[in-house]
Amino acid sequence: MVKSVKDDKTLFAQLVDCLKTGSEVEKGTCADVMKNITKDEPELAAPYIDELIEHINDKAPRVKWGVPESIGNIARKFPEKVEQAVPNLLINTKNESTVVRWCAAYALSEIVKSNSKTRGTLVPRIEEIVKYETNNGVKNVYLKALNRIEKKL
Repeated sequence: MVKSVKDDKTLFAQLVDCLKTGSEVEKGTCADVMKNITKDEPELAAPYIDELIEHINDKAPRVKWGVPESIGNIARKFPEKVEQAVPNLLINTKNESTVVRWCAAYALSEIVKSNSKTRGTLVPRIEEIVKYETNNGVKNVYLKALNRIEKKL
């Protein structure tokens, strides 16, 4: 399916529609495909950033995983387009699911690394999150981003 969407760029719009109308399983599958597509071609998702942000806190767990990872992937190439996702991603930093928190950490880390405008407010929030995060894998995602930013300064 990933190859099909890369070959026919109009199919990405159908993935976005799936987030609105699909069953939990379908929405999860669509979010997973989006995550994989945006690794190599974030420009396909950039026009749909508002719709993706709406689904960061979807009730379907796989959507809470795939959509934030897509946003993190988009942040590398289009950092200004994803900064409005930060409030929704911050909600997921307190989720009971380690996977949901890891995906939020990934997206927030990519945003803060790619978008210098967000650093003033986001770095202190990330430092706060690191203090209460209990999972070392999630914590390390943030720490790597903070270290990378520090090296740039």
